[in-house]
Amino acid sequence: MSYALQVTSLSYAYQKHNVLEGISLQLQKGRFYALLGPNGAGKSTLFSLLSQLLSTNTGDISINAYPIRTAPRKALASMGIVFQQTTLDTDLTVRQNLQYHASLHGLNAKQAKDNIARELNRFNLEHKQNAKIRALNGGHRRRVEIARALLHDPAVLLLDEASVGLDMPTRDSINEHIRYLCKERGITVLSSTHLVDEVQRDDHLILLHAGKILLDAPCESALSARGVSDVKTLYRQLIQGETP
Repeated sequence: MSYALQVTSLSYAYQKHNVLEGISLQLQKGRFYALLGPNGAGKSTLFSLLSQLLSTNTGDISINAYPIRTAPRKALASMGIVFQQTTLDTDLTVRQNLQYHASLHGLNAKQAKDNIARELNRFNLEHKQNAKIRALNGGHRRRVEIARALLHDPAVLLLDEASVGLDMPTRDSINEHIRYLCKERGITVLSSTHLVDEVQRDDHLILLHAGKILLDAPCESALSARGVSDVKTLYRQLIQGETP
C-alpha cells in the first residue's frame, strides 16, 4: 500500500534529551488522524521534522510516496501545514498572502486565480479578501492560514495545535470543516492537539506521550478495547498507566 505519510523509526534528541524515540506511523489517504498528547509530548518536534524545520539522521519520512531524504522538494510540495503560531504577513491583505503562497508553489496565473477563488469561497472569506491580516480576528486569521495551506492541493495537511487561542464555537466550526474537507477532497489530515474534547469517535487516534506512541488505532476501536465510553477516560488511562 502507498501511504500518504509514512514515518519509520524516527528519533530526535536535544542536548542529550530524547524528544522522540523510534516513532513509526503509516497514514492512509483520505483519513483524519488526531494526534493527541500533553504539552511536551513531542508533537511540535514531530511536525518540525515532517516539515524539515528540524532534521535528524535517525529514521525516514515519506510524503505522498516521496522520500524526504532523496526527493525533498516533491515531498514538501505534497504537504500543507498550519503551525500553532501564525505565519501570515499582517501588513498584506488576505488575497496578497494567498497570491504570495501560490507563487512560491509555482502555480501559474490561472491556477492561482482559480484556487484562490475556490478557497476564499470554501472558507467564506470573499468579503475579507481585501482586508489586511492585522484587521482580522483570530478565527478569520486561522481560516486564512488553512485556506493558504490547501491552495496548492496538497496530499497531506498538517495542523499543529491550529485551534489554540480560539473560542469554542470557532474551534468547533473549523474542526468540523477540516473533517468535511478530508472526506470531500481525499486529503490526509494529521491534526495535533492537547485538547481531549477535539477528538471525535470516528477519528483515527494517535496518542503521543514522552516521545513515544502509546496508541495508534481507530478511536472507536480503542474505546471498545479499553472498555471505556469517552476519550477523556481513555486518555487518562493511557497517560497515567491505569488499567481498564
